[in-house]
Amino acid sequence: MSRTGPDRGALSAPLPEVASWGTDPYADALRNGHGPLFLRRTDGWLLPLDVERWCAVADAADLSALSRCEGPVLDIGCGPGRLVAALAARGHRALGIDVSEAAVTRTLRLGGAALHRSVFEPLPGEGRWGTVLLVDGNVGIGGDPRHLLHRTAELLAPGGLLVAETAPQDIDERVLVQLDDGRAAGSGPAAADPFPWARLGTPALLRYARPHGLHPADQWDADGRSFVSLRRDRTVRNTSQSPDPRNSTAVISSQFPRNTSRDSPLYGS
Repeated sequence: MSRTGPDRGALSAPLPEVASWGTDPYADALRNGHGPLFLRRTDGWLLPLDVERWCAVADAADLSALSRCEGPVLDIGCGPGRLVAALAARGHRALGIDVSEAAVTRTLRLGGAALHRSVFEPLPGEGRWGTVLLVDGNVGIGGDPRHLLHRTAELLAPGGLLVAETAPQDIDERVLVQLDDGRAAGSGPAAADPFPWARLGTPALLRYARPHGLHPADQWDADGRSFVSLRRDRTVRNTSQSPDPRNSTAVISSQFPRNTSRDSPLYGS
């Protein structure tokens, strides 16, 4: 899971989510492979974070999403890297990004490719990804679904696929939260700074996605988790480019196996 701020107009400014998701409760949970870890709302309500599942191998629900992936895959908020590793083991060209150094380190240790970067920073292969993943609650990144989905559409190739996990309820919530390890005040690390987050059910996600040329392709449930895939319009021209093409070339050429199929957006590139 990852988080990032809603103002894309100041990419050169420090990103607040680096401080939040780099704090000890999250980093320690990933290093230890278990929680407890929560997102705490300002009213005290706690959302448990499933660190043990994130740090395990991809399960049946994960595989139901990964089986739908097409072409090169970008996993936004890759966490400790189980999905990137599973995709690589299946021959996909996959890259994870996360604002947590601990998450990126663990992904690399699993043999996956990962960058310590926010989704709103310049990224390799913008406009050429066959599939983008927003799993494990990452549709909440930044607390602004419209902004996140706009950015996701920029990253996808025309006709590319967004595979997202949604809340099982019909919910559309934007809140301020803090990372919380469940320990009593004074017994653990200092409290993390609050940051914006969102929780979306499938209906809300579909509403926000449509104006950005993302249209429903499939919906399914697996092991109590809800997923949706959306396809980007093939006729929408993506003018976003990474300002550092040398970096894009280095990542795409050197970190991914060269097994791109003819139907991939990167075939022959």
